[in-house]
Amino acid sequence: MSTEQPWSRAKGPFAAVFTAPALWLLFFFLVPLAIIWAYSFGTTQGLTDIDINGTFSNYVRIADPVYIEVFVKSLWYAALTTFLCLVVGFPVALAITFSSDRQKVWLLLLIMLPFWTNLLVRTYALMAVLRTEGFVNDMLGWVGLGPWPLLHNNFAVVFGLVYVNLPFLVLPLYSALDRLDRSLLEASLDLGAGHIRTIFEVVVPLALPGILSGLLITFIPALGSYLTPDLLGGPDSQMIANVIERQFKRANDWPFGSALSFILMYLTFFAIAAQGLVAKRRKGLEQ
Repeated sequence: MSTEQPWSRAKGPFAAVFTAPALWLLFFFLVPLAIIWAYSFGTTQGLTDIDINGTFSNYVRIADPVYIEVFVKSLWYAALTTFLCLVVGFPVALAITFSSDRQKVWLLLLIMLPFWTNLLVRTYALMAVLRTEGFVNDMLGWVGLGPWPLLHNNFAVVFGLVYVNLPFLVLPLYSALDRLDRSLLEASLDLGAGHIRTIFEVVVPLALPGILSGLLITFIPALGSYLTPDLLGGPDSQMIANVIERQFKRANDWPFGSALSFILMYLTFFAIAAQGLVAKRRKGLEQ
């Protein structure tokens, strides 16, 4: 007879392991978040005082066409970034999946290498590449095509977002593709389907949960990006995170900045809920 105690009944060890991270999340995540949420229902009194009076004026103010345009632009940038990451990242993840074990280690290392470098350093390095006197325009100049305006515009923002967020999509895609049953791919090829048809009719449907998770993991940080549009974009390339930063630092309007922050968070929750519903519906169809 087994003497192992079920984990659900081991309340002492579970409490010992769970208490520390739970307290950390409570005091350093949930409490500050609750304070910001309360600020979104207040008004600024003077320079530093905030009167939390239950007003919805900050949320009503977001309906101004100026802020609606910024939200729409941010959603468009995030969606375009996610799509481009999928177009670039899917072949990369597929190549890593079917590489040899030795090659797979080095390719995964190259994908994870950017995480070892500070985002600010990587962004400045990208600025050095894209600026008028940068490496790209220098090479274009050698063939008589440059210089092109590659920095401080919408192109630079989207390019930078793809550059920053691409690993977030490649890794979940690789994880999903690596678990595929290779015999199904071989059967598809043996039955006369070409490689392209096998990818779209066998690989993509089987890896769809991983693809959706990767899209969500890429879309959310892209939507809330601040540093990339701030350094690479121009006056017309600012995203909602840049507007939030200005409310907290320059305009000293913390209640309105808090309302903008929570609208962004609500959009994030909506994206997560939509992904959950799609996954639940897919699981129901499979059963």
